[in-house]
Amino acid sequence: MPHSDPDPENLDDATKSPATPNSARSLLRESLVWDNHGCMPVQRPHDTSFLPQLSRYRDAGVDVVMLNAGFGDMGVEDHIRTLASLRHWIKARPSEYVLIETVDDIKLARATERLAVGFDIEGGNAIADQISLIQLYHDLGVRWMLLTYNSNNRLGGGCQDVDTGLTNFGREVIAEMERVGMLLCCSHTGHRTVREAFAMATKPVIFSHSNPSALHAHPRNIPDDLICACAATGGLVGINGIGTFLGGTDNQSQTFARHIDHIVQLVGPQHVALGLDYVFDAGELDDYLARMAHAFPAELGYHKGVRMVAPEQLEGIVLTLMNWGYQNEDIQAVLGGNLMRVASQVWKPARASRCS
Repeated sequence: MPHSDPDPENLDDATKSPATPNSARSLLRESLVWDNHGCMPVQRPHDTSFLPQLSRYRDAGVDVVMLNAGFGDMGVEDHIRTLASLRHWIKARPSEYVLIETVDDIKLARATERLAVGFDIEGGNAIADQISLIQLYHDLGVRWMLLTYNSNNRLGGGCQDVDTGLTNFGREVIAEMERVGMLLCCSHTGHRTVREAFAMATKPVIFSHSNPSALHAHPRNIPDDLICACAATGGLVGINGIGTFLGGTDNQSQTFARHIDHIVQLVGPQHVALGLDYVFDAGELDDYLARMAHAFPAELGYHKGVRMVAPEQLEGIVLTLMNWGYQNEDIQAVLGGNLMRVASQVWKPARASRCS
C-alpha cells in the first residue's frame, strides 16, 4: 500500500510519481465519483435558489451526490417539506438529473452524463417516535440516516453529549433500516452507541462524513478502533471536508488526502470514500452556528467563516494521491467504487407505485 510522507514536498524527486493535472483530470473522467454528503439550504424548504449550484458537482466530475434533507432538532414536517421541495425541483429537470432509487439509476445517470441525486438524514429526530416513517423516507429517496446528531435522542447517544448507549428504540430502528434497505450511518454519534450499533448490525455500516481523530482530536472525529470496527462490518468512512474536523480550519487538498491516507494505511483502500459535507449557503451555516453557540461552542472550533473542501478540489486531491504512489484502481475505489459496493449490498428498490 502507498504511504504518504507527512510533508510530500520533502520526498526525493526520484520517488515522486510523474502525475500531472491532466492525468488527474483523465482519471476523474474515467471513474465513478460519488460525494456521499452535500448540504443545500434545509431550514428554508421553499428556497430553491441554491439548487442550480448542483451543476458544480457535474463540472467537478461528480456523478453521484447525496443531499441532506434535514438534521439535528428538525422535525418530521421539516424533513418531509424539504424532501418535497428537492424532489420537485430535480424531477422538473430530467435532462440534467436522475433521482436515485437503485444502483441502476446511478449507472443510467453516468451513461447519460447526468447527476444522480439521493438524500440523507442526519439524526433519528426525523422519525420522532414513529418507526414506520423509515419506510416512507426510503420511498422518498433517503438512502442513509444517522442515529444521532451530536446530542442524545430517542435512539442513542451523541458525540458531544454524555453517551448513554444505544436504546431499545434505536435497536428497533436499526433493524427496520436494514429491512427497508437504508444504510446505517454513525457519524455524529457517541462512541459507546456506535460500538453497540456495530454489535447488532448485520449489514455494512458507514461513517458518511467523519475524520480520524488520530490526525485531529475532536469529538466529531473517530478513533482508530472504531474505524477498524466499521471496516469489519464491510462498511467505510467518508472523509469530511470541513476544516474544523480536518484540523485548524485547514481545507487544503493535501490535508484532505492525508485523512484518506490514514484510513487506507489502517484498514485498506476499500474502506474509505468521500463525504465532503460542503455547505452551499455559507451564510445559513454562519447564522446557525451563531444561533446555536451553546451546542457548537467556539472552544471546539466552531466559528463563522469555516473553510470547506469544495467539489472543485477533487482534481487536486486525486493528483495528490497519484503523486503519493496510489494505484489508479485504489483511487477509483475511494472516489466512488467503495460506496457503489456498499450500496449494492444494502439498498433495496423503493416500493413500486400502484399507479401507472
